[in-house]
Amino acid sequence: MAFTRRMFLRGGSAAAAGMLAADRLAELLMAAAPEGKLRISSRHFGSDVLKAKEAGLDGLEVGVGKSPFGLSKQADRDKLKQAMKETGVVISSLSMDLLNGLPLQSTDDAPAWVETNIATAKDLGAGPILIPFFGKAHLLAGGRQWKKPDRENLVKRLKVLGPKAKEAGVTLALECTLSGKEYNDLLAEVNAPGVGAYYDIGNATADKLDPAADIREMKDNLAIIHFKDRSKPGWLGEGQVKMEPVAEALKAINFKGWIVLETSCPKGAVESDKQNIATIRKLGL
Repeated sequence: MAFTRRMFLRGGSAAAAGMLAADRLAELLMAAAPEGKLRISSRHFGSDVLKAKEAGLDGLEVGVGKSPFGLSKQADRDKLKQAMKETGVVISSLSMDLLNGLPLQSTDDAPAWVETNIATAKDLGAGPILIPFFGKAHLLAGGRQWKKPDRENLVKRLKVLGPKAKEAGVTLALECTLSGKEYNDLLAEVNAPGVGAYYDIGNATADKLDPAADIREMKDNLAIIHFKDRSKPGWLGEGQVKMEPVAEALKAINFKGWIVLETSCPKGAVESDKQNIATIRKLGL
């Protein structure tokens, strides 16, 4: 929003300062990474944006905690927004990890919890919300067969929640160990805005999938991506995950979303994130 002298005089200096502060936050949320590269976030620091800045990150993926209302207090969000303005590090995404034990597809209150966090994400400028499907929430049975009742109920709920997320400028990013085709099939069945894929290259490789092929398959359905390698020592580029094909696939689909580090930290979180960021930049991302 352009700020004019007339607006300043009409609204007074206090109001102007508030508008400028809001503009500052908006600029940070829209800013591209240095040299037009992809923005890199991490799960390693909770909501500590100062540590994230020390690590050279553009953002943080923040978990809502064991309660679905962990970030529901305005005062807590205002502290986060102030720290964002001061450091230039933004909240890339929220994560609702509690849904692994209280699945969205089968827990009566879960849709209301997601709606609460849609509002939270909107207030923080965090585009995607990680909706996980691991453990109790896993969507697949043995042999990559769908748990049919779970899928049907999930689709019904996402058809309702997706448009609400879209209206708020938020994406419900589904993380589960699905192939690109399986993601596409599920999202086609949901057929609602505001729902996308959260792909994890480490989990996919461990599950014998092909991350580069899946990324190309998903194209516009890919909302956000976890980078990690589950083989030891866990450094990107030194394990089982073939990083060069992943990088080329992201370039091929013109991916503009966040890369979120979920790596192990052999040197501690700050130094480990620095090393993995350097690897990502060397890949041209």
